[in-house]
Amino acid sequence: MKIALYPGSFNPIHTGHVQLARSVVNQQLADEVWMVVSPCNPLKDSGMLQDEQHRETMTRLALRDESRLVVSTIEFSMPRPSYTIDTIQRLQHEHPADQFVLMIGSDNALIYNQWKDYQQLLSLVEIYVYPRRGYPVEEAIALYPEMKALETPYYDISSTQLREWIRQGRETDEWLHPDVLQYIRSHELYR
Repeated sequence: MKIALYPGSFNPIHTGHVQLARSVVNQQLADEVWMVVSPCNPLKDSGMLQDEQHRETMTRLALRDESRLVVSTIEFSMPRPSYTIDTIQRLQHEHPADQFVLMIGSDNALIYNQWKDYQQLLSLVEIYVYPRRGYPVEEAIALYPEMKALETPYYDISSTQLREWIRQGRETDEWLHPDVLQYIRSHELYR
């Protein structure tokens, strides 16, 4: 089976994440997309990061009806901070019959040289790059020709923006699964 790994904080997961993952399986670029909930991204500020259990639960709620989108918590049992190369090597060891590819945003692709063992990672898996506002995919591909641009719609939303809207009491229904929104409200997250 071909599995696309989509690592993220999912803080919170939103419809842009889900639609992007759905697009990858619909284009037959992968049989499944595994949403890898990252407990600690070494390149991000963890100040507004909700507890990993909350983020896992929200991700499961958002993917409840998505048979080919899977929640992975593999990094919860790994040393922190989480490094993508370590995760991929462990998954390749645990699932030797499967082929893994990696999905990253163009923002991360442009700082890819800051990733642990980034050259080795390029030799382990194909890397698909999806667009993020202000970070041209073409620039990332020019830096790393081994990477492939994903032909996906652009989703003009970010978890950072949604957290701010929730804090302000603004409407977020368009971007959050109803069960995720209810979970956020009932646990008073991002207030």
